[in-house]
Amino acid sequence: MRFTTSLKLDRDFRRVYRKGTSAVRPCLVVYARRTNGRANRLGLTVTAKVGKAHTRNLVRRRLREIYRLNEDGLRPGYDLVVVARTRAATAGYGRLEKEFLSASKELGAAL
Repeated sequence: MRFTTSLKLDRDFRRVYRKGTSAVRPCLVVYARRTNGRANRLGLTVTAKVGKAHTRNLVRRRLREIYRLNEDGLRPGYDLVVVARTRAATAGYGRLEKEFLSASKELGAAL
């Protein structure tokens, strides 16, 4: 991820939840908040509701790869938080990618 850093602090996640906008899809929810930075920051949340550790890690790896491959199509200067819903555990890669891109476009984060 060339132009992206990770959101790691709880206060950063909470700021995006509180002050950002969201787009809900069956497999995931994307929160976006415009910043004044030149790069994006990405946070991924996959809770225990999604499944056991290997399932959560699989979903997390898929979401990270989807972001990495589509990073050039996203506008810089956003904090993005992707929250996986329970359906993400059984969804295929293509469906997750389609939902991420449509949610990002709805929020204005995609070109």
